[in-house]
Amino acid sequence: MKFRKHVFICTNQKPAPKKSCGEAHGMELVEAFKQALKDRGLQIEIRAQRTGCLDACAFGPSLVVYPEGTYYGNVRLSDVEEIVESHLVNDRPVERLVLPF
Repeated sequence: MKFRKHVFICTNQKPAPKKSCGEAHGMELVEAFKQALKDRGLQIEIRAQRTGCLDACAFGPSLVVYPEGTYYGNVRLSDVEEIVESHLVNDRPVERLVLPF
């Protein structure tokens, strides 16, 4: 199955004192993205899923949206709706959260 967009949300766990996306609500973000997509009927064309380390834990919780390869950092649960509406639906990245990689 081919998706129009694919969101990979880091849920990596690292031992303390290292920062890790999984410890900073990574799985909650996965569930929030899945629910937001389902609520809009977009789960057929856009997929959100957990992933391991994206090498952006210093900016975590982090995620990446493909096919653009746009990385987001310091993502909060309150940012999910904005990312879905702005980037996933309307193709406008949420600039305040974009990591400049």
